[in-house]
Amino acid sequence: MMKTNSSIFHFAIIFMLILETKIQLTDESEFLVDRSESSLFHVPKNLSLKTTILNISQNYISELRTSDIVSLSKLRILIVSHNRIQYLDISVFQFNQELEYLDLSHNELWKISCHSVNLKHLDLSFNAFVGLPICKEFGNMSQLEFLGLSATQLQKSSVLPIASLHISKVLLVLGDAYGEKEDPESLQNFNIESLHIIFPTRKEFSFILDVSVSTAVSLELSNIKCVLDDNGCSYFQNVLLKLQNNSRLSNLTLNNIETTWNFFIMIIQLVWHTSIKYFSISNVKLQGHLDFRDFDYSNTSLKAFSIHQVVTDVFSFPQSYIYEIFSNMNVQNFTVSGTHMVHMVCPSQISTFLYLDFSNNLLTDMVFKNCGNLAKLETLSLQMNQLKELASIVYMTKEMKSLQQLDVSQNSLRYDKNEGDCSWTTSLLSLNMSSNILTDSVFRCLPPKVKVLDLHNNQIRSIPKPIMKLEALQELNVASNSLAHLPDCGAFSSLSVLIIDHNSISNPSADFFHSCQKIRSIRAGNNPFQCTCELREFIQNIGQVSSEVVEGWPDSYKCDYPESYKGTPLKDFHVSQLSCNTALLLVTIGVTVLVLTVTVTALCMYFDLPWYLRMVCQWTQTRHRARNLPLEELQRTLQFHAFISYSGHDSVWVKNELLPNLEKEDLRICLHERNFVPGKSIVENIINCIEKSYKSIFVLSPNFVQSEWCHYELYFAHHNLFHEAFDNLILILLEPIPQYSIPSSYHKLKNLMARRTYLEWPKEKSKHGLFWANLRAAINIKLMEQAK
Repeated sequence: MMKTNSSIFHFAIIFMLILETKIQLTDESEFLVDRSESSLFHVPKNLSLKTTILNISQNYISELRTSDIVSLSKLRILIVSHNRIQYLDISVFQFNQELEYLDLSHNELWKISCHSVNLKHLDLSFNAFVGLPICKEFGNMSQLEFLGLSATQLQKSSVLPIASLHISKVLLVLGDAYGEKEDPESLQNFNIESLHIIFPTRKEFSFILDVSVSTAVSLELSNIKCVLDDNGCSYFQNVLLKLQNNSRLSNLTLNNIETTWNFFIMIIQLVWHTSIKYFSISNVKLQGHLDFRDFDYSNTSLKAFSIHQVVTDVFSFPQSYIYEIFSNMNVQNFTVSGTHMVHMVCPSQISTFLYLDFSNNLLTDMVFKNCGNLAKLETLSLQMNQLKELASIVYMTKEMKSLQQLDVSQNSLRYDKNEGDCSWTTSLLSLNMSSNILTDSVFRCLPPKVKVLDLHNNQIRSIPKPIMKLEALQELNVASNSLAHLPDCGAFSSLSVLIIDHNSISNPSADFFHSCQKIRSIRAGNNPFQCTCELREFIQNIGQVSSEVVEGWPDSYKCDYPESYKGTPLKDFHVSQLSCNTALLLVTIGVTVLVLTVTVTALCMYFDLPWYLRMVCQWTQTRHRARNLPLEELQRTLQFHAFISYSGHDSVWVKNELLPNLEKEDLRICLHERNFVPGKSIVENIINCIEKSYKSIFVLSPNFVQSEWCHYELYFAHHNLFHEAFDNLILILLEPIPQYSIPSSYHKLKNLMARRTYLEWPKEKSKHGLFWANLRAAINIKLMEQAK
């Protein structure tokens, strides 16, 4: 197997060729089995019959047999590169009728036996073939789009079997021994669109192969070395000179070149006068000095010229020589990237440049100062350089009257709002200033007519108000900053695309879609959303917008706070309107309390609950007073538990209800008709009965207030109440007594009824038990002496 120092580069080429076949590896109908780098010595057994893509590259497999893959009838793509296969009989694939992509590159193949197969992609490059491994059966591969070949000898006749095929691309890898039996016109019978020839890397260029006889429109040559002597450079110079005779060729790419500065410029000069329109040089290693100064810019077909990745020794000549040659090239598109170039001068006259790309160099703020000769320039890329001051970039563009697109990303640009003039060229429509160190102040210095603005990955915390009106701005990218809010479209009236993901937005404004009605695409995911009430309306609004407008919805829109909701998609966050609307919550609580109050009040009225509560309260107070009075003092002179004062009109209730319920509990009751002492005056008897009774019970009714004697009894009892140290008065309201019916002389009764609680006789029979229990509790005391 042929080994080269650029094997990684070649592997990348093979991978890209896979893509060029336009086979979709990610299609849902595909079944991929990847066993690459698995230390296999044989094709793995028991592979799924559904396998359509099999990758067994970078192993130690030395043989392919029919039995290895005969069961894989659906196999479309087989990659066996970077193994140890020396011999292959293509008939092993005779049962794989759907096979269309076969990669056998980077093996040790030196011989193959052919069989009719109809492939789209066949790669036999980087193997040990002496002659081109082209069988006559290859002529039947009518669908062949890519063919990779290896050889150390090229013969014109070897290509004849496929001369009738129209192949899109051929990769030809020449072995280290190539050149001994060389046929200069070996490529004449190739009917191809694109040809890539990789020369050996271990020797000076010494080939007489005529690449101009190829029908290719695109030609790529890799591994060109001409340093040690002039012969190698002469050989390659002859190759380039012959290209002047090929009018079909329009694309030329040179890769992996090691040469001198002089010959490098000579290569450019030789290509300059051919029919080539697009010329690219990459991976260049240069040495020596430069004395090639008289570059002839006349008679060129070049439209685009690019130079990528140049490594050089220490310059032994002024770099300005190179800058002058480059700056005056009369091409439309010019690219110099990855060259460590520190400066670029202005063209000496009005330039034809429409597109300039000086990315990935070491350019500073001094580039293109006062450069009025770039008046036709439309696109300029200065990304990945050493630019620091935005004001210098602004000043640089003032003279570029046609500039529409500017890329100054991945620098160290900053802007101080006090730096003065901020007059961009008015033609600028697209500006990329991403990956710098710009802050909020950059919004005070932007091109007035800019349509596309990229400021992602800077240090922007907010979009200040007020800012300059950017009425033409259509696309704004401010991703990966520290913005806490969505922008207000007041200053961006035409904004239709907004990229603002990876910021610090926690509570985006719900009014965004109302103020930015022209938005047709927004990407605001991967922000630390706070899933609280404030986010509810925004979620509702974003849910009403088409998923085509909100990019990444709902996967990249997740809650970050509170902890209980962290990781929850916004579409799954739900909170009621009641819990988020304070006014509505207060009204709801108020109405609920009011309804509850009315309900409880109605129930209390219906079940007469206040009466029960008063009775329980009175019973409790009576028990409390009884515990606080000395028992001996109460028992010393008492003969009766209670003296009852009532009107004769209420005697029926007293005798039928009151007395039976009290005396059945062994309570001694004093009545005037049975306990008054004959011979004593009524007043004296009243006083004696009151003094000898623990309590005085007054049965109040309209009849009571009409009785004069009842008034006297109440007077003496009330007098005793204030004279003694305890409360001995109990009022029973048998029937309601209107205040107007009480004579004015009965002021004591009015005062007592106003100040004291009284027991109401309930009409409902169900309440009588509680009434009697309350009354008995008020007069229940053990008397020391029993009256005879």
